[in-house]
Amino acid sequence: MFAQERQTRILEELTRLGRVEVSDLAARYAVSEHTVRRDLKALEERGFLQKTHGGAVALRTAHLDWNARSAALPQAKEQIGRAAAERITAGQSVLLDAGSTTLALAQCLQARPLTVITNSLDIAALFDRDPEVRLIVTGGAWDARARAFRGHAAEQALAGYRADWTVLGTCALHLQAGATVLEEADAALKRAMVAAGLRTLLLADHTKRDQTVPHRVLAPQDLGTVVTDRPWPELAALGVQVVVAAG
Repeated sequence: MFAQERQTRILEELTRLGRVEVSDLAARYAVSEHTVRRDLKALEERGFLQKTHGGAVALRTAHLDWNARSAALPQAKEQIGRAAAERITAGQSVLLDAGSTTLALAQCLQARPLTVITNSLDIAALFDRDPEVRLIVTGGAWDARARAFRGHAAEQALAGYRADWTVLGTCALHLQAGATVLEEADAALKRAMVAAGLRTLLLADHTKRDQTVPHRVLAPQDLGTVVTDRPWPELAALGVQVVVAAG
């Protein structure tokens, strides 16, 4: 088994159980404990876990800073972004939330005739010289930690626009709580984005699943279309359209 494959399986176990032990992993994958510790160190450096004596515990990605979140699960984000981009057609207007997964989607939309409205400086930078894209940046109060414009001015700007699609990221996604985020200002801006869009695409990798944080963005019945990297039949049973990104 290659190191990357082993680390992916370790991460899956962390997501499911919340913790792992070095000795158990070494026995399961028939490698030395030293090799397992190297795997855990690599995953820790990418922001997935915190090493402990004899093992590791999972980190909830919602609580990581921008750099750590951006480095987490790059392949899953690329797959989700690509699957979401397939639903957006030339000539449409798209309201893009700030976030590492929405940034992955934006990379798939380059050189496509669109109107892009965003509160993300990173997304704006992708399109600032793209002749096919009409770019609108909300402005507002700059949040350096989230790399996003937020606050009353950003919400007021959104009130003047309408988009074919609102595309959101989320910190957590739960069958009862719906989509929730850590910060009140982020929740308020996301709700303003939903109000400005005709349809909503919610992008969420599997680490957001069955998690809750304090501020609600969308109730379960209002989630629209959820694009994720693993099947979630329980969510689909609530009437939510679930799109599973292909590998």
